[in-house]
Amino acid sequence: MGETMQEWFALYVKSKHEFVTNSALREKNVETFLPSVFKRRQWKDRHKLVHFPLFPGYLFVHLQPYPVEFLKVLKTKGAVTFISLDSGIPTPVYSEELNSLKLMIESGKELDLYPHLKEGSRVRVKRGPLKGAEGMLIRKENQHMFVVNINLLGRSIGLRIYSDDVEDA
Repeated sequence: MGETMQEWFALYVKSKHEFVTNSALREKNVETFLPSVFKRRQWKDRHKLVHFPLFPGYLFVHLQPYPVEFLKVLKTKGAVTFISLDSGIPTPVYSEELNSLKLMIESGKELDLYPHLKEGSRVRVKRGPLKGAEGMLIRKENQHMFVVNINLLGRSIGLRIYSDDVEDA
């Protein structure tokens, strides 16, 4: 009887706990992958490179698909639940997808996060001076645009926006 192969699983963690949970899992000898990037942030008095998770609220764990292994992970500080398509059964992530993601990060190129939003869908801005504004996400000349329609006037106004600054409305 052969040993079950390890698989990658997506773990949902508490808000702002990605790095804490990642460290705690590594202390338990669980192999993890926390895709992250450095972004330049500006404050009134300074600029700083800040480490951000590429997928806020998520990290990946590599383990054998046994209940005892899942439980060990879920008992870790910040861990909430495994992502699953079937209720109660964690769904493995395709290793090819993670390998491609690792290559993209290791390339050193600037990455843009594209939420799974359809162009033309209603979105809400989640940060910055437009936080809370609702409108439509459209694409114009290879860039995302945030557009607000004033239907009564038959007019729209739009501006370029980073796709990771919006969420489903």
